[in-house]
Amino acid sequence: MDIIISNNSNSPIYEQITTQIKEMILNGTLQEGDALPSMRTLAKDLRISIITTKRAYEDLERDGFIESFTGRGSFVKAAGKELMQEELLCQVQDLAEQTCKKAALAGLSLEELLETIRLIYDGE
Repeated sequence: MDIIISNNSNSPIYEQITTQIKEMILNGTLQEGDALPSMRTLAKDLRISIITTKRAYEDLERDGFIESFTGRGSFVKAAGKELMQEELLCQVQDLAEQTCKKAALAGLSLEELLETIRLIYDGE
């Protein structure tokens, strides 16, 4: 599992792990039923504390992305991808609300805002 930890990030290490695993579930790198490395293995590979990996796995399990079984390990949960898509939709809605407020402050009409979004979305 390719997880990259940045010491320059403002996010704690456990959040960086959680975010990257969620992204792997969303983009299909991790599929339903796939096993995650053990907490000890991941901690050793990343050269971090096992407490940090435990916190990341606990957060992923609490949020419904993985399920853990004593003696067997942690696995991607079936609903993980749907949960991640819902989480991303909420983030998009929050950003859209912020964008609309800033567009109104800048005096953009709805048509101008939509055209700007279309251009960005299409990569122009």
